[in-house]
Amino acid sequence: MPSSSSLLLRRLRGPALAALLALNVAACGVNTIPTEEEKAKAAWSEVLNQYQRRAELIPNLVETVKGYAQQEKDVLTQVTQARAAATSVKVDAATITDPAQFQRFQEAQAQLSGALGRLIAVSEAYPDLKSNQNFLALQSQIEGTENRIAVARRDYIEAVRAYNTELRTFPGVLWASTLYRSSKPMATFTITDEQMKAPQVKFN
Repeated sequence: MPSSSSLLLRRLRGPALAALLALNVAACGVNTIPTEEEKAKAAWSEVLNQYQRRAELIPNLVETVKGYAQQEKDVLTQVTQARAAATSVKVDAATITDPAQFQRFQEAQAQLSGALGRLIAVSEAYPDLKSNQNFLALQSQIEGTENRIAVARRDYIEAVRAYNTELRTFPGVLWASTLYRSSKPMATFTITDEQMKAPQVKFN
């Protein structure tokens, strides 16, 4: 007749084997969370690089337009103020998990996009400005930067999707609750690229 200790071992053997199997399966993804997290942070750095590039181009654009359209003072002021607001809202790797701060960041950038679009559209009313080589070069650089911003935003959204999914699904959820408790879901854009586009301004 089996002893009580052998019966106990038999009862524990099944759950123990199941737990061991689960750990072995989970161990395959032990590095996935930090890997996906670093990818998302790198993608965010590229988003910031492109927004910074745009911010650096704006002062020269404002000065060029001012030389031909000083009467557009309101538009020039709006762009300057929107740029100041956009560059004052910081979201780095440490605050990328803060949805409220991220929301403020994307709203400030969207307002700058709108103000910048109005400034670009002003050129339609000023033939000399529209044909100015400096203005044309700046306009081309800004348009190129806007395209790179769109690509960087898309890549970041995909990287965050992969990272956030890993935190919520097996086996990542096991590691998120043990080894990577400090890893939090990252915020992503809720303002679409379409909404970020500059408004159309027509002159009679």
